[in-house]
Amino acid sequence: MRSGWKPTPQPRGLRRPNDMANQPITSRNTKEPSYADAIIPLVTLIILIAGSVSLFGAAAVEGPMQVALILSVMVTSFIILKNGHPWESIVKSSQAALSSLASPIFILLAVGALIGAWNMSGTIPTLVVYGIQLLRPSYFYLATALICGVISLGTGSSWTTAGTIGVGLIGIASLVGVSPAITAGAIISGAYVGDKISSLSETTILAAQLAEVDIHTHIRAAIWTSGPAFIVALVVFAILGLVETGVTNGANIAVDLAGLDQIFWITPLNLIPLIALLILSLRKAPASLAVMGSALLAGVMAAILQPQTVLRFVNDPALPAPLAFVKGIWMALATGYRSSSGIPELDQLLSRGGMASMLKTLWIIIGAVTFGTLLEEFNLLAKLTLPMLKRAKTTGSLIATVVATAFGLNIIAADQYIAIVLPARLFRAEFRKRGLKPQNLSRACADAGTVTSPLVPWNSCGAYMAATLGVATMAYLPFCIFNIASPLISMLWGFTGFKIEHTQPAEVPAEPVPSP
Repeated sequence: MRSGWKPTPQPRGLRRPNDMANQPITSRNTKEPSYADAIIPLVTLIILIAGSVSLFGAAAVEGPMQVALILSVMVTSFIILKNGHPWESIVKSSQAALSSLASPIFILLAVGALIGAWNMSGTIPTLVVYGIQLLRPSYFYLATALICGVISLGTGSSWTTAGTIGVGLIGIASLVGVSPAITAGAIISGAYVGDKISSLSETTILAAQLAEVDIHTHIRAAIWTSGPAFIVALVVFAILGLVETGVTNGANIAVDLAGLDQIFWITPLNLIPLIALLILSLRKAPASLAVMGSALLAGVMAAILQPQTVLRFVNDPALPAPLAFVKGIWMALATGYRSSSGIPELDQLLSRGGMASMLKTLWIIIGAVTFGTLLEEFNLLAKLTLPMLKRAKTTGSLIATVVATAFGLNIIAADQYIAIVLPARLFRAEFRKRGLKPQNLSRACADAGTVTSPLVPWNSCGAYMAATLGVATMAYLPFCIFNIASPLISMLWGFTGFKIEHTQPAEVPAEPVPSP
């Protein structure tokens, strides 16, 4: 979940029949897309993404992958025009895609500002110091998953969890000698537990609403896949902790901790911005406002608790101290905090953040979501998914089809919401027809649509996690145990029939409600 609070607008793609203002502009000469029309954009995307990765490697996310997405949008636009749709229709759908990104964009910029301010205020350094004192490599991954799981259940937001405590845990990992990639996998595994089954998560609410099931019924059903998946994740992280004990050097850690003590005043007071953010999240404040409020509070506290750190950061002796503090806060929010301690490990850890650090991630998200929206709005995705539905003869194959469709949409459409909305719309009537209760569908959509989104580098969630945690998506992907286990367990329950709820004859409506 991105925003951490209950969505009020109607989800994209769910329109009332008389809501013509939201419909794409059409022409009498339009025609249905062919299979070739639906396949060409996907092949284009695959070739361009693969080419960018093979030529540029990890640096592909610095610009080449974004170009690949924009070129895929252009190819899709040509196909839509070929089918008789006017250019104005494409523009309107693209505008709808961009308007749907307002909340994620503000959250992303706010998280960038928060990371810079928390570094300068001593919040992240304090988390690192306390974490090193409390956590040991032998159980570090297990503790990381548990901590993030508890916080995500309380806030309902994977983005907030990763952007706050997750950043601190990544910093601890780099100092104690454990793998940042495994740590990132543990953070994301824990973060998506709450995203999937917290009543505060908008993706949880969305999956329940689309399947037309009470949210608490949906959560009770989802626990039967989320619970075993998280237990599997905890077991794996416990084993990895025992096997991967790190290369901790006590002398180096002592030097790093001494360096932090020289730069910052390490005190529990530095954790006030974190506590304030958790309180605002639990009070259901909009995530962007809660995160930015915490960032501003951290900036003010930096001027009070870490004045010398701020003055060194600004490095302008001619500027009066009050103005230097204002400039330092402004710089941390805009371009991030930059440490110059002379200790490479600490400077690398602390020199992060700022809204500017998120701009390349926004570039990826804009291209990916526009591409996915065009595929959805002009029925190119439905052209490929409906034949899959016809081949799903058993309950197990039907649920597997939902899971495959949702995961495929996270890859193709690159948007978590499309990966939840479209399968729920496509398969809702079929579940009802086969006497399957709607919580079976909502659970399958959450098991694949919600939790697999951070596994795709160009998906909005994957791009966010990589930018926030500083670990490439393909590096942390094998260690997102919860996110991998959830869809597999969902399919296993489907084929075995375990916890698959069926309707009684009296529960089946006489006339199925038409899918929007």
